[in-house]
Amino acid sequence: MLTDIFGYDKYLELTSEQQIRGTFCDLAVKIGNKIHYLAEIKSAGTSLNNNHLRQAVNYGAHEGIEWVLLTNAIVWKVYRIKFAQPIDWEEIYCFDMATLSARSADDLGKLFMLCRESITTDALHQFHQQALILNRHVIAELLLGDAMVGGLRKEMRRLFSGLKTSDEELRALLTIEIIKRDTLDGEAAKAAKTTIKKATGALIKRANKATTAAA
Repeated sequence: MLTDIFGYDKYLELTSEQQIRGTFCDLAVKIGNKIHYLAEIKSAGTSLNNNHLRQAVNYGAHEGIEWVLLTNAIVWKVYRIKFAQPIDWEEIYCFDMATLSARSADDLGKLFMLCRESITTDALHQFHQQALILNRHVIAELLLGDAMVGGLRKEMRRLFSGLKTSDEELRALLTIEIIKRDTLDGEAAKAAKTTIKKATGALIKRANKATTAAA
């Protein structure tokens, strides 16, 4: 499948039983001298579970390999290892070979991100970066920001003459009655805050740099 569907050279780019610290990973996708993916492969009748995942993540963590594939040839799961303390992982996406449609651009995109051609375009990394931004936690955090709440207040006052409200009141309504609580809590919500903070900081730096250059 990795050769016929995903386009890898069976002899030059796929190494079976990749040895890592005395243990073996089922397969590694290696282009040149760099291992791009590790793959833990189970039989088609095996239900994938966390035990399989932990083993694959351990392989990747030991060698500093970011991407791990877990598959039984029918279901394909793509994970990204988080090199933190402790080591963690996140599922980026998955697909079922039995349900894919050649007429679906979304399905073809899922296949393409694992193809040989996609490695040169870094498609999987780009998909992950977009997923970090385009999710409910980031959207919820943006909705509660000064710019969005202020815009909402101005629009309501424009539509409803004489309406008196404050940013604090609108933010409270959004937090308590509109946005789901689980969207604002937990590690994903914290990550959303960090993502927005970094983007804001980068925007300020670019603006300062442009001002300095103009001066």
